[in-house]
Amino acid sequence: MNMSKSASESDTQPSPPSRDAFSVLVSQQGQTAPAPEFGGGTLERRSIAEQVANRIMSMIKSGNLKSGDRLPTEQQMGIAFGISRPPLREALKALTLMGVLASRQGGRYTVTDLSPSRMASTLNNMLAVTDYTVERQFEARTVVDLELVRFCAQRASMDLRHRIMTLAKDGHAFENDPVAFRLLDIEFHQAINSGANNDVLQALAQGLYDLGLDVRRLASEVPGVIAKSVSQHIAVAEALLAGDADRAVAAYRAHLEHVRDSTIQSMANPKRS
Repeated sequence: MNMSKSASESDTQPSPPSRDAFSVLVSQQGQTAPAPEFGGGTLERRSIAEQVANRIMSMIKSGNLKSGDRLPTEQQMGIAFGISRPPLREALKALTLMGVLASRQGGRYTVTDLSPSRMASTLNNMLAVTDYTVERQFEARTVVDLELVRFCAQRASMDLRHRIMTLAKDGHAFENDPVAFRLLDIEFHQAINSGANNDVLQALAQGLYDLGLDVRRLASEVPGVIAKSVSQHIAVAEALLAGDADRAVAAYRAHLEHVRDSTIQSMANPKRS
């Protein structure tokens, strides 16, 4: 009688959280990498949170966790990792800010699609809450954009190179129309980025480009700025058409410096007749 009751009770009780599927993944991951020292109380809470975030990221990279997978509850993850909730929540928050995880109703997290467009959106959100300076933006653009130009010179099809040249020359028609030129400018830079054939760098470049749009509107109103940009676009396009990566990078660098300097100037003198 007692044995029957015991068996019945065991059938209705949930499995111990430490033996759920996520715990198995944690154990499997630990077989191929040194297990982080989560316990003991000697580690700072921030360090533990970083280790948890890295462990989840490694599961995603290895394919143990895939896009759309829903993570267990915080209680289950805490048991699986052997940590308390505060550092776990720090790790989950960090991965959410990075765009790796998305918080769903009910407190559960899912793995995002990790697409370049999503990552670019996350980049924009992160940049929006930091101190923005033109110098920092263009320093970042220089690092990303110049490599895209180099890759474009090496990888772009001839059809795309000719399109880039057409877009560059079409700029002459909009030297007195800042709004129209800004639309053309976006097409010109996106064409170069797509020619590099690297979705991740392209997404990063677009995020950095979009970050400066508000101040670029001021700069495009300054007389002579568009005309100089057009001539520089053509110089870049000619180098790309010739497949000369070094010349294309040098021309693009000069263009970025012009855009940076004219932007700073327009911000210092925002009121113009």
